[in-house]
Amino acid sequence: MTEGKRLFLGVRVSVATANQLTACAEQLARRSKDAGVEIKWVAPANYHVTLKFLGWTREATVTPLRDALDAALAGVARVSFRTTRLGAFPSLEKGSVLWAGIEDGGGLTEVAKRIEAAAVGLGFVSEPRPFHPHVTIGRLRETRAIRDVVLPLAEQMFGDTRIDGVTMFESETKASGSVYREVHRIAFKTAPIREKSASERQTGVVDTGDETDDGWPRGHGGF
Repeated sequence: MTEGKRLFLGVRVSVATANQLTACAEQLARRSKDAGVEIKWVAPANYHVTLKFLGWTREATVTPLRDALDAALAGVARVSFRTTRLGAFPSLEKGSVLWAGIEDGGGLTEVAKRIEAAAVGLGFVSEPRPFHPHVTIGRLRETRAIRDVVLPLAEQMFGDTRIDGVTMFESETKASGSVYREVHRIAFKTAPIREKSASERQTGVVDTGDETDDGWPRGHGGF
């Protein structure tokens, strides 16, 4: 069998947003239990927005894909989006996936369009559905009506996230659930880094810490 990975492109939400989603999921879990609706809840460390699902990808394709994405996302400015409101696919009357929605003002949508074009250019299947950014927080074991469970909490605002790049993840399905591993990070390179002047080089080193702009530790692999 040809070696490869099951890949997708995405961004994780900020820690503050994940905390708010977790609190909401705990309330939903109590309501769904009372209603007799069985939902498998996503671990908070896995909260993310998928920008492009790539599927099974040969090892030989990973490097050209990384290069194409680096080029496609060069010059993108830092993007902010808000996680807000709850919904379900395909509907609250016949729910199979419970999600929190995304308001991004177009920035995240533009990033997704660039990723789509780069991936399709390398032979990946084009996504026929409109881009619908969301954070999956739960999956139903069988399709059920969940309007009564969700509606009292549906209009919540969970928080803002600011990103300066996109991550390529490997997804591995295990009995305990999906495990996501970071394969490559594509940073938004808005301008070339200039060489520092002599006076700047004499300035003490600034410790930027071990966290990304959204609050997650660098190299966090539990997403």
